[in-house]
Amino acid sequence: QEQLVESGGGLVQAGGSLRLSCTASGISFDRKSVGWYRQAPGKPREWVALSFRTGNTNYAASVKGRFTISRDNAKNTMYLQMNSLKPEDTAVYYCNLIPTPAPWGQGTQVTVSS
Repeated sequence: QEQLVESGGGLVQAGGSLRLSCTASGISFDRKSVGWYRQAPGKPREWVALSFRTGNTNYAASVKGRFTISRDNAKNTMYLQMNSLKPEDTAVYYCNLIPTPAPWGQGTQVTVSS
């Protein structure tokens, strides 16, 4: 059974940092492109950071320079290091495969207070 489990969210003050993790079961990250997404209340889900099978990465303009995506294919785990957090980063964060997503996980809540 394919499953993605996100963790590492929490409440942090503006300017703080968090490291999110995404662990997959029934799915291999090896030789696949993966990404982090987020959904704020009342807004559609948006992509945040992408890690391509080529090794290239891409970031949404709103997080570029502050967030870093990484992965450990041997552990089927990916990470999102988030620094200099802003209140507008508040959202539920999800991970998934690209371009064909697996079933979405529950996500992990990130709340940034001002």
